[in-house]
Amino acid sequence: MLEFLKDMWDFMRERKKFWLAPIVIVMVLLGGLIVFAQGSAVAPFIYTLF
Repeated sequence: MLEFLKDMWDFMRERKKFWLAPIVIVMVLLGGLIVFAQGSAVAPFIYTLF
């Protein structure tokens, strides 16, 4: 996983694609939120946000 992040950062730095960073961060956060909400008592509160 750490190697993947390093490769992603190297790609963005070399090709000047820094605008991809916020997109990737938001996707990771939303993915983590979905995984966290599946088996949790917090799920009904999270679903009301969407």
